Amino acid sequence: MNLSNLQPAPGSTKSVKRIGRGQGSGRGGTSTRGHKGQKSRSGYSRKIGFEGGQMPLQRVVPKSGFKNINRVEYKAVNLEMLQLLAEKRNLTSIDQDTLISGGIASKNDRIKILGGGTLSIKLDVKAHAFSKTAKEAIEKLEGTTEIL
Repeated sequence: MNLSNLQPAPGSTKSVKRIGRGQGSGRGGTSTRGHKGQKSRSGYSRKIGFEGGQMPLQRVVPKSGFKNINRVEYKAVNLEMLQLLAEKRNLTSIDQDTLISGGIASKNDRIKILGGGTLSIKLDVKAHAFSKTAKEAIEKLEGTTEIL
């Protein structure tokens, strides 16, 4: 042991310097907040989008676009995922519950089967919607498609 490798015992020093504990602490007086102004006051919190009294950008830019309140969102599942799930679990039929337990969809998802990838197993698939190519690929292998 020599002077070049001395260090304090673990837990004996604090890494955060306390502010507002008098002039002798080096961080007294204004407590690192500067002088006067809104940011020096207690209870100050910056509002999101506040620009110092200037009209905020989100109020200056005009509204645009359209949000369809009747839109139905589907969870897209490709044939490739069905193939992997069927091989891993040795399944012949796939429905919403098997997709949920496989971690592909969640409980409230509406499921649409898409034609991405290839399918080589005969499967009976139940979902909320099917694309034309997915339906053809499943029925080409003599599988069935059922809309929930």
